[in-house]
Amino acid sequence: MRDGRIELDFGDGRYPFRLAWAQLISLQEKTDVGPFMLQQRLLKGDWRVQDIAETIRWGLIGGGMVPLEATKLVRLFVETRPLLESLPVAMGIIAAALIGSPEEGTLGEAGGGEAAKGNGSTTSPTDDFASPPSSVSPESPASPTATS
Repeated sequence: MRDGRIELDFGDGRYPFRLAWAQLISLQEKTDVGPFMLQQRLLKGDWRVQDIAETIRWGLIGGGMVPLEATKLVRLFVETRPLLESLPVAMGIIAAALIGSPEEGTLGEAGGGEAAKGNGSTTSPTDDFASPPSSVSPESPASPTATS
């Protein structure tokens, strides 16, 4: 199942991270931006200190860690260390939440996506955005290219 879970080296070991819906909402409240804009800030270097710390903290919680323990790890391995050590971890966590992790494969691959699980669905998540509905033709008045 593609759920955005990823395992990364952090601090003293390898930990599971996941930003599920609830964690994404909490992260959004803490950073005052949505997940895509947070990813852009991290990539561009326009990040704030809390962007890194909160992404890791909420990722640990979503990965199954008790909130108090997650806070302790962030204090120990983020707040007392150079921030650039933790930046790749935060970037990996938010990328996995937005597009999935490398371990999950891609849609249509064995082990990745619902179609590979045999549920009969052949619909891609992007099918709704691929083309206009078939009832709208280039000559129809609803089309912006139609001429009068």
